[in-house]
Amino acid sequence: MTQRTFILDMAERVLAGEVIGAAEALQLSMVTGSDRYLLFAEASRIREHFLGNVVHLCSIINAKSGRCAENCAFCAQSAHHDTGVSVYPLVDEDEIVRSAALAEENGAGCYGIVTSGTRINTGDELDRVCRAIGRIKAETSISPSCSLGILDEETALRLKNAGMETYHHNLETARSFFSQICTTHDYEDDVATIRAAKKVGLRVCCGGIFGLGESFAQRIEMALTLRELAVDSIPLNFLNPVAGTRLENANNLTPLESLTIIAVYRFLLPGTRLSVCGGREKNLRELQSWMFLAGADGTMTGNYLTTPGRPPELDKQMLADLEMPVEGCCGADQ
Repeated sequence: MTQRTFILDMAERVLAGEVIGAAEALQLSMVTGSDRYLLFAEASRIREHFLGNVVHLCSIINAKSGRCAENCAFCAQSAHHDTGVSVYPLVDEDEIVRSAALAEENGAGCYGIVTSGTRINTGDELDRVCRAIGRIKAETSISPSCSLGILDEETALRLKNAGMETYHHNLETARSFFSQICTTHDYEDDVATIRAAKKVGLRVCCGGIFGLGESFAQRIEMALTLRELAVDSIPLNFLNPVAGTRLENANNLTPLESLTIIAVYRFLLPGTRLSVCGGREKNLRELQSWMFLAGADGTMTGNYLTTPGRPPELDKQMLADLEMPVEGCCGADQ
């Protein structure tokens, strides 16, 4: 069977509602030459079939920065790295709400409150976040999301009752590669957080970051874990190496490899939102608009946690040029 025939056969199976497995996804990832463009086109066809031809935008605020006790190899905010990143405590609720209103003006439909650290302090910090969520619900029409680290059911329920609609918590990478990236907590802690959020009825945004040294088989392994957990949306981040981290000298992914990751994820998770977030400028470069043509249906607009993003005006123009309307939810790691 030729590469072209295999791609078309897999696409028809997915469009018919069948589920493809790891071996088939790995074969798709190895497509070469001009057939790569067919892979992207079929991923786009799958996206449009299951999710329509609209784009969802999200935005975040780095509400508490630095001094994180976790040792994630890529993270500028880890206390284990000397990166010169800004360090500050949780900002006040007025700043959080102002940032939400600006995100809404820029076209985002989902707004994430992100804090550095293993988990949120359940005293004043959680109180402040809950008050801010309530005000965002009352003063804007944007959907409030949080990324506050490891979470238990009680805290998840309190956030939901305050008005939070989506909880974001990334797995970062495959279970089989996780110990190469982080040793300060167990992979199951992250899985338990996702399950706790879903148990109380929250939407879950969960994905990872590529270019850490993982194999393509491990990228597929993470996708299958996300499929098993039935997450609602998946942020696809691409490493933008930060000086002072353990991965400061990591090789960047090429634009075509990054697009292949997006496309394979679309084949594996046809009806799940896939949002391209951190590192798209660095890794996709002049092919940023192709992320939608390779199967993504969302992106993060504005700045990320510790690295700058693109001005929202440029993203609006890109989507206008693609003739893709914005509907407005996703999560970044950098």
